Amino acid sequence: MQTPATFADLALPPALAPGLDALGYTALTPVQAQALPAILAGRDLIAQAPTGSGKTAAFGLGLLQRIDPAAGGTQALVLCPTRELADQVGKQLRKLATGIANLKLSVLCGGIPLAPQLASLAHPPQVVVGTPGRVLELVQKAALDLRGVRVLVLDEADRMLDMGFDEPIRALARRIPKDRQGLLFSATFPDAIRTLATAMLREPVEVCVGGGVQPATIEARFFEADPARRAPQLAALLLQFNPASTVVFCNMRKDTEEVVGSLAHYGFTALALHGDMEQRDREEVLVRFSNRSCNVLVASDVAARGLDIDDIDAVVNYELPTDIDTYLHRIGRTGRAGRDGLALSLVAEKERGRVALIEDRQAAPIRFERIAPLDGKPRGVPQAAMATLRIDAGRTDKLRPGDIVGALTGEAGLHKDAIGKIDVYPTRSYVAIAHAQAGRALERLRAGKIKGRRLRIHRL
Repeated sequence: MQTPATFADLALPPALAPGLDALGYTALTPVQAQALPAILAGRDLIAQAPTGSGKTAAFGLGLLQRIDPAAGGTQALVLCPTRELADQVGKQLRKLATGIANLKLSVLCGGIPLAPQLASLAHPPQVVVGTPGRVLELVQKAALDLRGVRVLVLDEADRMLDMGFDEPIRALARRIPKDRQGLLFSATFPDAIRTLATAMLREPVEVCVGGGVQPATIEARFFEADPARRAPQLAALLLQFNPASTVVFCNMRKDTEEVVGSLAHYGFTALALHGDMEQRDREEVLVRFSNRSCNVLVASDVAARGLDIDDIDAVVNYELPTDIDTYLHRIGRTGRAGRDGLALSLVAEKERGRVALIEDRQAAPIRFERIAPLDGKPRGVPQAAMATLRIDAGRTDKLRPGDIVGALTGEAGLHKDAIGKIDVYPTRSYVAIAHAQAGRALERLRAGKIKGRRLRIHRL
């Protein structure tokens, strides 16, 4: 059978066409081309695919085609390792389901109050996306019934096992019909993933996309690091390469805040992202990074797992991780959507053993470069192009992006070119404004109305 090249080559239900159009999807990515024929045929599947490969659309189209919106009960379950990834998956599935009337999708994750989730399950969603621990908790409370699940998806299964979710995943699988379709996606295939796949999948089709130490579009460079001067060396690298958008990875979550403090001292607009943060704080950090109100995100690996931003210019390893798979995950955040990427790594003498793992994988030696030292406090530090305003109203208030744009270009008097990305959540909304005009926009919005109402507005 010839491998399909476009979504039009697939026998997709007509109800999925509006979602594909809304997302602008036409050509299939390699993982979609290899996986979708088997998924649409109802086969179980185990797929190895890197970040940004299009796997969410692959399993999303597969599970949505099996949903009966007229039927009650939960029919599909997608398990993810982190809240951030679950949120991203939920958003993309909602867009893919644009043409499916009366579909209810719920994102159920830990770290947020249980009561609202319990209340929302009074009317069961057809699709559930969530983290294993919280989904199992809701099942054990008899708030969520999985006996009608037709499709089970394990997304980033390797990271879920790294985080200790093996038992919750197996406990949930025991509550789902054995004749369900099982789809497992993982960036790596360690023995634990093979064991899990053997236990949960039936004669799965295997798909492998990617390989090698990095995609050809990513330039990886390595620099000699002085452990006592790592922070100024990081600042020097950012000034030398001047990326518009950078993710700096730290091995320890406590280091993220320290690095942000150091970068702020040098004049950079930086924010931390780590697992100890409250859900709203995490969401606001991601909003500000994605809308260009922050140009450096300093993150731990787990916190950044759900990061779904295509135009990250550079990734910096503040120090190398201890395993090759984490290194691959990190640098895979840049060089996406057909753009060139840049990966910079600071390596101290005691970390040279970790470099050997990369050299073994790419079968080539690594050349180290030196970093020119900073001479005092640097000048010309790039600043974030945008600033973010938070509006304390959202989807539940029937607020839409068009309402916000109308208020900004009307009463606030802004040109549309000064308005950036708009994110609307259930109870709050965020809009990026050109930095130089953010103060005026805030003042005028506070003095005026949005959709005929006076709303509380803050600058983050």
